[in-house]
Amino acid sequence: MSFGPTEIFIILLIVVLLFGAKKIPELMKGVGKGIKEFKNATDNTDADTKDDTPTKSE
Repeated sequence: MSFGPTEIFIILLIVVLLFGAKKIPELMKGVGKGIKEFKNATDNTDADTKDDTPTKSE
């Protein structure tokens, strides 16, 4: 299921009506911080799992 330009416009209009134009930058800033923290956490998890894998030694 994909959204067309009309559906995206309607969703954005509803968001503006609910939160107001001044509140949206604050919301997006919070979303951006959350995404950044999530990416950092997944990168750290990947690094941890790579360190735990045994290596072959001859």
